[in-house]
Amino acid sequence: MDPLEQRYLDMTRRRFFGRCATGAFGAVGSMALSGLINTPRAVAASPSRSGPHFAPKAKRVIYMHMEGAPSQLDLFDHKPQLRPRFDQDLPDSIRQGQRLTGMTSGQDRFPVAPSLFRFDRYENNEDGIWISELMPHTGAIAKELCFVHSMHTDAINHEPGITFFQTGSQQPGRPSFGAWASYGLGNENANLPSFVVLISQGFGNMQALSARFWGSGFLPSEHQGCRMRSAGDPVLYLNDPPGIDRPDRRRMLDLMAALNEREMTRTMDPEVQARVSQYEMAYRMQMSVPELVDISGEDDETLAMYGPEVRKPGTFASNCLLARRLAERDVRFIQLYMRGWDAHNNLPNEIRLQSAAVDQPQAALVKDLKRRGLLDDTLVIWAGEFGRTVYSQGTLSETNYGRDHHPRCFTIWMAGGGVKPGVSIGKTDDYSYNIVENPVDVHDLHATMLHLLGLDHERLTFRQAGRDFRLTDVFGKVRPEMLL
Repeated sequence: MDPLEQRYLDMTRRRFFGRCATGAFGAVGSMALSGLINTPRAVAASPSRSGPHFAPKAKRVIYMHMEGAPSQLDLFDHKPQLRPRFDQDLPDSIRQGQRLTGMTSGQDRFPVAPSLFRFDRYENNEDGIWISELMPHTGAIAKELCFVHSMHTDAINHEPGITFFQTGSQQPGRPSFGAWASYGLGNENANLPSFVVLISQGFGNMQALSARFWGSGFLPSEHQGCRMRSAGDPVLYLNDPPGIDRPDRRRMLDLMAALNEREMTRTMDPEVQARVSQYEMAYRMQMSVPELVDISGEDDETLAMYGPEVRKPGTFASNCLLARRLAERDVRFIQLYMRGWDAHNNLPNEIRLQSAAVDQPQAALVKDLKRRGLLDDTLVIWAGEFGRTVYSQGTLSETNYGRDHHPRCFTIWMAGGGVKPGVSIGKTDDYSYNIVENPVDVHDLHATMLHLLGLDHERLTFRQAGRDFRLTDVFGKVRPEMLL
């Protein structure tokens, strides 16, 4: 048995006997019930992390979340047959009474809004894939990508939708995927957190980002994501306060560690141990983070590949380059958020700006990882929280339209890390409204991602409130069609 788990077991026994000896049970009751707690299943604290259950294909994840939900119809799900159906009502046989958001529930009509944008066919390992003119750089790397056109979700609004994608549950309080990865596999870099978060501001309607999207939930807090900022210190309190030098900081941490060790011995609270680990990590980050964010050593060819915004901290281009640098340093989970995709009105103008901001950097990230030998063991994923409707929200014209939330079908893509490249999985109907082939849900995606990391989604558990929790709850299956 793991030594820490044994300590937790001992703690449970001592507390039980101590309370029972002075309480209503008395000594006889304590002895009679001692056998009931003399098993590992009675441990109140969590089991230790399992480590990989089998040989992983991916060592790390770079997850680009397009917050606000990009329109699959205008980017990756080509529906040329919609052009003659402009402004026609969406047939009831297609909508099938789907529940609506409050934004369109009062509309008298649901007029079909074909995409304004031209699609081009890019070579991949199949017959070619159609990608919007808004994403030419992404199209150029189509051979590396696995497109899933048949994603669907249960959530119809942003907050539960993002929560579901990040934690496997629409209800707040569960650990994020990055926290599960950190808990299950540990940290490979002693000087950087295992889970780092980077946020870019977009150009359209931006939903709120909650820190719980990268939180640790009921897992030890050392596994929560560390957000890096684009202004000031990359991490809060990175520098020592005035009048405090590094030897002073070292002596302070040594004293705090000694006090926390005494508290750990007294309470057996795992959060005390997590606190000590976080203090030590912060001390080491004072040296590692400034080196990480200093891109002066990057050659001109690399910087040009990511585009003109790469030198501006906080831009998506800058964060994609930082993601590659974090991957080089074996950070386990790197989460990028790009805000601004919530296009209920004026979609054509907003999506042009959003796509221009992400297309070149995300393609450069994949190419850069590949040329450095990192793509094979880095899983890259690009996704929003749901899709967009084929019908227009509000006024429809030849040059302008909006789209409402659509959970029934949308497109994501993945690359590297054991994912099969150059394939398209799943299909939607002529309206990109319903899935007609090979549906993939969020739990399936999570199970498959964990599988690529060498983790069995049914075995990666944490005991909380009397039951074993897992990222996929009681659902999910690994999708072999995505795997090499």
